[in-house]
Amino acid sequence: MKPQLKTVQNTHRISTPAALPEALYLSTLQDALKEDLGLTGDITSTLTIPETKTANATFVARDEGVIAGLKMALKTFELVDPTSTIEAFVNDGELVTKGTPLAKVSGKARSILTAERVALNLLGHLCGIATTTYSMARQLEGTTTKLLDTRKTQLNLRALQKYAVTCGGGVNHRMGLYDMIMIKDNHIAYAGGLEAALTAAKAGKSHSIKIEVEVDTLDQLQELINLGGADIVLLDNMTGETLTKAVSMVKASGLNMVTEASGNVTPDTVRTIAESGVDYISSGFITHSAKNFDVGLDII
Repeated sequence: MKPQLKTVQNTHRISTPAALPEALYLSTLQDALKEDLGLTGDITSTLTIPETKTANATFVARDEGVIAGLKMALKTFELVDPTSTIEAFVNDGELVTKGTPLAKVSGKARSILTAERVALNLLGHLCGIATTTYSMARQLEGTTTKLLDTRKTQLNLRALQKYAVTCGGGVNHRMGLYDMIMIKDNHIAYAGGLEAALTAAKAGKSHSIKIEVEVDTLDQLQELINLGGADIVLLDNMTGETLTKAVSMVKASGLNMVTEASGNVTPDTVRTIAESGVDYISSGFITHSAKNFDVGLDII
């Protein structure tokens, strides 16, 4: 059954993420259930709980944080038992306090317990990413810098993790190798130099594809500027003073080139990096090192 939405008082919307199409997460849920159920299913629930026993259960936030992936998590119960009744109380992108009820599930007790762990694992993981993103994005307040994610995501969870980033107020970088040209140090080495790599990329790309070039020294940046630049320059692992100088060089060049900083971006460093005046900061931390959000499913 399609989740019905109620509103609760102790929430605050911090983003309005675009809905993630079901096609991008349905197979993930199905695979997770197959992994958990194996060939014999939930033998504990089957052997100990009468088939006709019904129950109600509520998702409750055990932490303060940002919600992400609630609809996906609730879909798990529908996959296990289409007769389940699902009621959502909050939206993705809302900041909730500890103890906030997030959703209610009603139906067969066996089915609820069978779907419980997959749903909680996914919801806790995605809310953790959204909450970490929100925490780091807040540190950029008062600057013009925006927080980006990266491709440092878990296998087959990229679309879901990047969705969670948007729930926390972050911005998505390229989704994969197919939607942006990013020329890094190894590309430059194998291509025979920056000029060769950049020239070939510009000649072969379609009009809608952007080019980003990674540099890690001011000399490399100057070479890029001399070659006419790119859509985006990635200023990689530069110290505060060098990064500030790099941003100034780009601005002085007159090129319409966006600046992005990366390397050792954590909650402890993100504000200092932003003070360089860079346009974007990309961080793998928000997807690969986010703390899991504690959420429980309470039987009522």
